[in-house]
Amino acid sequence: MRTTRVRRAMVAAAAAVGLAVTTGCGSDSDSSSGSDGGVTTLTFAASTFGDPGRGPQLQEWLDVFNASQDGIRVEAASVPYPTFGQTVLTQMGGGEGPDLVRFDMPEFEAASDAGLIAPLDDLIDVGEYDLLEEPDRFMVHDDVRHGVIFEASNYAMFYNADLIPEPPTTYDDFFATAQSLTAGDVFGLAFRQTEAEEAGVWQDIFNYVYGFGGAWSDGENLTINAPENLEGLQAYKDLYDANVIPRGADAATFRRMFAEGKVAMELNNGGYATHLLAESPGLNFSVAPIPFPVRSQGAILAPIVINEASGAKEEAATFIQWALEAENQVALQEILGASSVATATERSPESLQAMPFLPAFDELTESSLPQVVLGFEAQTPDIRKIVVQNVIAALQGDVDLETALDTAQEQATDLVG
Repeated sequence: MRTTRVRRAMVAAAAAVGLAVTTGCGSDSDSSSGSDGGVTTLTFAASTFGDPGRGPQLQEWLDVFNASQDGIRVEAASVPYPTFGQTVLTQMGGGEGPDLVRFDMPEFEAASDAGLIAPLDDLIDVGEYDLLEEPDRFMVHDDVRHGVIFEASNYAMFYNADLIPEPPTTYDDFFATAQSLTAGDVFGLAFRQTEAEEAGVWQDIFNYVYGFGGAWSDGENLTINAPENLEGLQAYKDLYDANVIPRGADAATFRRMFAEGKVAMELNNGGYATHLLAESPGLNFSVAPIPFPVRSQGAILAPIVINEASGAKEEAATFIQWALEAENQVALQEILGASSVATATERSPESLQAMPFLPAFDELTESSLPQVVLGFEAQTPDIRKIVVQNVIAALQGDVDLETALDTAQEQATDLVG
């Protein structure tokens, strides 16, 4: 059910903290009478623009669009990932912000529920395009389309093939491999485990919960403290307690360590593959399914949406329509690497030669889920905060894990009312 509760919360947040990082955001819809010769300039906010591997290529992709247009120009607005969702939601809640946004699913659901995203049904005829059915179903709410997939990226296990000739296929092997390769300044594994990276911790623990047969809800009621969730998060905590990870290291740090051969394994999404190839072309790495008991893992579903506050919705829709054209989808997928895009495309022989592990990602699409709480999608950011705070408290020894999940269940149930 749509409510105004999230909108009120966001507007209150905007009043409280101000519209941070607004520089370069918002459409210049009056520019048609300006010195730029009648061009409407749109801003497109995506944390991906800050990716050292994919960001420059995405800018080149935008340049192709801009060269094809006489009256529209799209400019990139890069907002750092750790604060991206909060920053852009605050802007949009105050009636400001970029015209186009690439959201992760929790923020997409919250913005959609709050009425901050423009419905696309009257702007784009998606029937003209061969959209991927499984991820695309999450773009429609109450029969109203609010987004189109920009990137769909499944989680898998990245491993250093020089350190691990054969990847582990069970959790016990995974644990043993991480232990055996941890020595000196080399660690067997890495994952996020600090409250400063709340969204990233949520993405990481999602794989442990669902990979052990758990779920955050049954679609109608929260199940945060379910036995399967406890089992999966205990596996996560056991790895933390075994000191097989660089504790305190943020994602940027341990990803650099992986590229330098100082981390043997990490669980990540397909977009990371392109980053590694660009930054560390000599790194001998490969990818395999996450070796947990149940083949179920998270996926980064990143929709592109139009800000309801934009004064140039039709121009923004023109860009999305261009992005959905077959040749532009293929070009985008080449940039995104092991991710999928909105439509069905075929991997090129060149891509398969450069990344022979691409089929390992593609085969996970049917068993991957967006990292939201089903049935409570719009409230996922708030539920996420509660869960992450309690799980980290257990990691740090402030409380036992079972009690932490019971507390999270109680707090989140009170939240959703």
